[in-house]
Parts: sequence; C-alpha cells; structure tokens
Amino acid sequence: MPQPKYRKIAVLGYRSVGKSSLTIQFVEGQFVDSYDPTIENTFNKMVNVNGQDFNLQLVDTAGQDEYSIFPQSHSMDIHGYVLVYSVTSMKSFEVVQVLHDKLLDMVGKIQVPTVLVGNKKDLHLERVIKPEEGKKLADSWGAAFMESSAKENETAVEVFKRIILEMEKADGNAAPEEKKCAVM
Repeated sequence: MPQPKYRKIAVLGYRSVGKSSLTIQFVEGQFVDSYDPTIENTFNKMVNVNGQDFNLQLVDTAGQDEYSIFPQSHSMDIHGYVLVYSVTSMKSFEVVQVLHDKLLDMVGKIQVPTVLVGNKKDLHLERVIKPEEGKKLADSWGAAFMESSAKENETAVEVFKRIILEMEKADGNAAPEEKKCAVM
C-alpha cells in the first residue's frame, strides 16, 4: 500500500457563501445551519481517491471581498484551491473572480489546481447565477467546475475529490481512468 500523500487545500470566497458549511459537511458529514463568521479554521481528513490515500489539511478561510489583501499564508504550501461563490449572490461571483486574479499574482503562476464551486444550488428560487456562467468562468481559468449544496453530503465530498484529481493532474499523475493503453 503506497504512503498517504499530504495535500493542503485552501477554501476561499466571499463571506457567507458556505465555505465552512461545505468543509464541515465533507469532514464531519453534518450541515451547520448557523452562520458564525470564520476567522480561519484548519481541518484534517484522510480520504481515498482511486486507491491512493490522501491526508488532507483543509484551510477554511475568512470571507474575503474585492478589497481584501490576499494573505500570503493562503499561497504558501497550498497544493490546491476551492473557490466558492453562492449561486444566489452576484457579488460573491464577482469577488471570486478578483480572488482568483489575486491568487495567481501571489503564487506567480498562470494556473493552479482549482475547483470553482457554485454553492447553495438547493436555493432554486433565489438563484441569480446560471450553471453555464460558472462553467464558462472555470473554463477560462482552466479550472474544474461544480455546483454543490453544503446541505447535501454527496456534493461536498465530490468537491474535495475533484480538487484532489486536479492536484494529481498538475503533478503529472493522471487518474487511472484517464490513462490510455494500447496493445500492439
């Protein structure tokens, strides 16, 4: 059995988009309904993806806005990013674009392993951002895109499995189902 791979993931986005709810749903399997603004929390979880164990350290960050100074700690030793907006908030969608730009400036790369997440997809009547808009933005970044609801455990797990796959791809380790084989 191969050794677990250590991966540090930062969860970023505007305030009250569901960063903590998504993270806690993934780590503990429960939905936290109350809103208590986060300063910064770190969670650890072991997860298996495609037969490989990953020891994840998740940094659940404080809500940012377009004027926030991007903390250097959010760019050091981070392997991948989950950028979250709420499908019910145009402001959060705009802020996530600014955060992505600041992130690239800070790490000095043109691309980093990223999953863009449109959260709160269960709030159908309040939706203002269409899935196609999120997908288009993620494509322009070369990032993965998903919509989720922190109320649903399944989508929270999928978000973090997807960022693992994105980090592996960036490391040159394509997922087994992506590898092509030809017999001559």
